[in-house]
Amino acid sequence: MKKDIKIPEVSDVFMAAVKEYNQDFKTDEWNAYIINNKDVDLEMVLVVSKGYDEDKMIETAVLRHKIEKLPAKSFAKVEFLQDDVLKLSNFFNVTFFEGNAMLDKKYVFKKGTIKDSAIRNIPLLNKRGILIK
Repeated sequence: MKKDIKIPEVSDVFMAAVKEYNQDFKTDEWNAYIINNKDVDLEMVLVVSKGYDEDKMIETAVLRHKIEKLPAKSFAKVEFLQDDVLKLSNFFNVTFFEGNAMLDKKYVFKKGTIKDSAIRNIPLLNKRGILIK
C-alpha cells in the first residue's frame, strides 16, 4: 500500500539567504527569501523556520510565516536573520499548494554556510546571496 502513494517532488522553489544594505540602520544584514521559479503561482505558502546547533543543544524559537499567493517567477522576503542565528544551522520547512496538490520541502542552511565567502549572484532576485535548492 505504501508503495502506491505518490509524493510529488518539489522543483523550482528555493530558499536564499541574501546580504543586503539596510538604509534605515546603515548596516549590512542577512535576510531569508523564498523564490518561486515555477511558471505557476503557489497558494497558501507556509514557512516554518528554526535555528539549531545539535552539538551545543541550542535551539531558537520556531517562527511561522504565511504568504497567501506567491506569483510565478517571483520571490518574497521571509525573515531577517540575526547575527547570532547565522552561527547555527537554520532550517526552513516550506509547504504550499500547487494546483490541487500540497507539496512540502525542507531547506537547511548548515552551520557556517551563511558567510560572505559563499555569496553568489541569484538571478531571479537580482541580488547576491546563498541559494539552497
